[in-house]
Amino acid sequence: MNFQATTSQTVGPFFSIGLTWLNQDNLVGPGVTGERVKIGGRVLDGDGKPVPDAMIEVWQANAHGKYAHPEDKQEKSLEPGFRGFGRIFSDENGQFRFITIKPGQVPGPEGKPQAPHIVVSVFARGLLRRLVTRIYFPDEPSNAADFVLKLVEPARRDTLIARKAGGQATVLEWNVILQGPEETVFFDC
Repeated sequence: MNFQATTSQTVGPFFSIGLTWLNQDNLVGPGVTGERVKIGGRVLDGDGKPVPDAMIEVWQANAHGKYAHPEDKQEKSLEPGFRGFGRIFSDENGQFRFITIKPGQVPGPEGKPQAPHIVVSVFARGLLRRLVTRIYFPDEPSNAADFVLKLVEPARRDTLIARKAGGQATVLEWNVILQGPEETVFFDC
C-alpha cells in the first residue's frame, strides 16, 4: 500500500485555543545549577515589522549537557527543576523573552561535543511549517568547532549567535527575522 503525506496547513493565529496551557517562559526551577540567562528579542517579518502572534518553542540540555528526555542515555545529572522546554509567545510588538540557564555541551555526530546551544522552533501565521533554528552563546570558544555552525556560511553565522544586551553576559538579545537580507538561518528538519 502506498501512503502519501498530507499537505501542510498554515499555522495560527489560533494559539490560545489549545496551546497556552503549555506556556513556559521560565525554564529554571528551584535548585537548578548553571549560569542563568535572560534571552529576549523580536520576531520580525520581511519588511521589518513585528509579528505580534508568533509562538516560539525552545528545547535545550541542562548545565551538565543532559536533556530531560528518556532517549538521552548519558550518565550525567538530571535536575528535577529543569525541564529544558519552554513555549513563549510574542507580544503586539513582536517581543519575547525567557529565562533559562546556559546549557552544557551535548554530543553531536561521532560523539564530538557541540557548542552550548538552544534549539528553537518558530510558528507564525502564514508559515506552512515550523521554522527550526538555534541560539548560540557569544564569546563561546566551542562555537568555532561546532558542526552545525560550520555548515553555515561565515557571513550568516551571526544570525544564530545571541548578543550581549547592555554589556551584561547574563542578558542576551536574539532576534528572529523571517525574510530578507538579515534573515535568520533556518534548518530543514
